[in-house]
Amino acid sequence: MSEKPSVTDRVVAAGFAAGWRLVPLLPRGLTAGAFRLAADRVWARRGKSVLRLESNLARVTGLAPGSPELGELTRAGMRSYFRYFEEIFRLPSIPVEEVVRRTHVTGAEHIFDTVAAGRGVVLALPHMGNWDQAGAWLVGVGHPFATVAERLRPESLFRRYVAFREGLGMEVLPLTGGDGHNFATLAIRVRRGGVVCLPAERDLTKSGVEVDFFGARTKMPAGPPLLSVQTGAALLPATVYFHGDDWGIDIHEEIPVPAEGTRQEKVAAMAQSLAHVFEKGITAHPEDWHMLQRLWLEDLPR
Repeated sequence: MSEKPSVTDRVVAAGFAAGWRLVPLLPRGLTAGAFRLAADRVWARRGKSVLRLESNLARVTGLAPGSPELGELTRAGMRSYFRYFEEIFRLPSIPVEEVVRRTHVTGAEHIFDTVAAGRGVVLALPHMGNWDQAGAWLVGVGHPFATVAERLRPESLFRRYVAFREGLGMEVLPLTGGDGHNFATLAIRVRRGGVVCLPAERDLTKSGVEVDFFGARTKMPAGPPLLSVQTGAALLPATVYFHGDDWGIDIHEEIPVPAEGTRQEKVAAMAQSLAHVFEKGITAHPEDWHMLQRLWLEDLPR
């Protein structure tokens, strides 16, 4: 029996429902300004999420805790985070041609050439920029894909999020509560020469791979490198960020499967390579890294 939604859960779900219904009806300048103002107010209150983002950004940038520079970067990070939500409410109403035109991509050939050769692709992404818009771009250029979504609360919000992403052309598998065959389903997709997109810098399964990330230990999901090892699909890191009023995507070169080692050793080595690529992408666009949770092992409760 599912747990009864709390009052907060119901309010959040109602807010998202209203967002998808109302935001596309209003001028973009009005809604963008409203979300930016809301971000500034949340930043000024310095709640737990803002303080966690500030701590995470201090680690990746080396800026001194409490410094004005770190404070301004954190405010920019909250504005970026709120921009993501304003955009997802509007995204279903934006023509696909406009999404493609306004997306500035480097390295797209790594996807196109691999798929054209009949080989599957596993795209691994950190939580940056507007990853749903990046997915809409990928579908728009002719490459629908499968992904896995964290199960949100309440269930009505999760179903609405799934419907939103499926409406953009994605195949969405629930991280939990599904048929338990996610890995097998994803493996089938890439073995058939398809594309899979997976978040890859924060482990949500408690079975992740330890890596060094910005000078400290954390765990990253084993799924993306394991899919590559098991199926021969190309593992391609991607970083997503805001490009002025448009969007940017960098598709990086393939991370090859090591020639030597056990399966576990190969997965660990590839996860570490992913971490190094993500470090470069996050360093280039730290304000667009939406990590408002604990990430490093030393920050987790014992």
